[in-house]
Amino acid sequence: MLSYRHSFHAGNFADVLKHIVLIEILQHLAKKDKAFDYIDTHAGAGLYHLASAHAEKLQEYQNGIAKLNRSDWPELAAYFAVIEAVNSGKPLEYYP
Repeated sequence: MLSYRHSFHAGNFADVLKHIVLIEILQHLAKKDKAFDYIDTHAGAGLYHLASAHAEKLQEYQNGIAKLNRSDWPELAAYFAVIEAVNSGKPLEYYP
């Protein structure tokens, strides 16, 4: 049986793209006057330590979130604000 553990892949390029698109969609929907529901049927642990044994094994985050700088992408301020919040303003250690 194939087993998938997101902790090996957290913060990789696909994860980053998925989260950026999700934030953009939710921000757009929030502009409307009507309420909406968002149910994440594939939510993971919620917070991943990038120095964990799982994350370090493949180091996929190195080709994802670790390559992005907030100053290069001002239009992604909401995305980076979440990442900075879970890292308490310190260098990248956790990925939500």
